[in-house]
Amino acid sequence: MSQLLHPYKSIGVLVTRPEPGLSETLVAVQKAGWQAYASPALEISAHILPPLAKPPTALVLTSSQAIACACGMVTKNLPVFAVGARTAQRAQAAGFTQVYSANGNAADLQALLARMVVPEQERLLLLSGAGQGVSLATQLQALGFTVTRQVAYAARPVAQIEPAIVQQLRAGNIAYSLFFSAQSAKAWVQALPRDVLPFAAQTTALVLSGATADIVRAAGWQQVHVAVQPNATALLALLGTCPA
Repeated sequence: MSQLLHPYKSIGVLVTRPEPGLSETLVAVQKAGWQAYASPALEISAHILPPLAKPPTALVLTSSQAIACACGMVTKNLPVFAVGARTAQRAQAAGFTQVYSANGNAADLQALLARMVVPEQERLLLLSGAGQGVSLATQLQALGFTVTRQVAYAARPVAQIEPAIVQQLRAGNIAYSLFFSAQSAKAWVQALPRDVLPFAAQTTALVLSGATADIVRAAGWQQVHVAVQPNATALLALLGTCPA
């Protein structure tokens, strides 16, 4: 989808992703001329895990949230297969020297691994969040890979949306809401006071996936647009530059 038309008088954009992506997204939204509002839906805390008794031959990252945990588990010269370009960039910034990127989803990540390595020769360490990466691990095992999946971080829903954000929603100062995952969209909606939901649902939701779109539509959003690719760059391209 090309850049949207912007019929709104307000220039507020709500960003619901947690760190480490929150800050860089806020900067990008501001540079595009919008007023960015931070309202992370999840609180992330990295786990500290010991290295495996039998070291892996490659590391699989389904999220950049897992990088902090990975740094304490494996050597930086271990090949890293990342779910998308931004996760790959963050892995490189953390010191990993052999990093390969899929195109933003688990299916692409599986295809990348199948294309680049011989299953019978690889012991994969797959780091993900709780409840995530299970299907990917199963599919990789079916291809012949030896896979150890570990939970590298906790993602806890926020208890409530900040009063300042609620005030901006009530005032009609937010035109767009950016949702980066089904998990974070569900958490954000649940943390929002029920009487504020109609105000939030009047914004246009920009999302990364069909699953996320389903959640916000079920919550009451009428205007929902899905990025052409499941990454922040595509979502920001969909938002485009503020016309004000």
